[in-house]
Amino acid sequence: MRVLGIDPGLTRCGVGVVEGVPGRPCKLIAYYVVYTEPDDDIALRLLHLDRSLADLVAEHRPESVAVERVFSQHNVRTVMGTAQASAVAILAGSRARLPVQTYTPSEVKAAVTGSGTAGKSQVTAMVTRLLGLDAPPRPADAADALALAICHIWRGGTRDRIQAAAVAAASRSRRAAIARLPGGKR
Repeated sequence: MRVLGIDPGLTRCGVGVVEGVPGRPCKLIAYYVVYTEPDDDIALRLLHLDRSLADLVAEHRPESVAVERVFSQHNVRTVMGTAQASAVAILAGSRARLPVQTYTPSEVKAAVTGSGTAGKSQVTAMVTRLLGLDAPPRPADAADALALAICHIWRGGTRDRIQAAAVAAASRSRRAAIARLPGGKR
């Protein structure tokens, strides 16, 4: 499974592309940080982010997209920019008709480090180790995006397979119930 992880931000938006399957080591494909200038008009910043993410989705052809879920911050101005960038990230996956999953920061930290309260340095260290990198991905936004992709492969991939199995079982059960009806008709 190839996943594009996005750590949304208006000034710095981390993007990481990882391949893997649950329970196995993941492989780094690429990572980026999309930058916008804080003094630029918000519309231009969002448009630049939208185009950049669309280009990365087209280039890397992921099977799904994982985006960090916006959480409440004390700085309203920061959370607004993050929420806007998050919406653009979700739309990038949706436009490409890809499944998009959001994860809270604590879900990502727990998946990658084993602790939902791990610090940024711990997440970066574990991403470096898990992907077998010679040096930590910089800036931290890139490491966070890679952590999101790893989290989705390990947690979301399993969740997707469980959901698909449940749908298949329900479908088989429904067909079996129809077959038991007189004449096997609906």
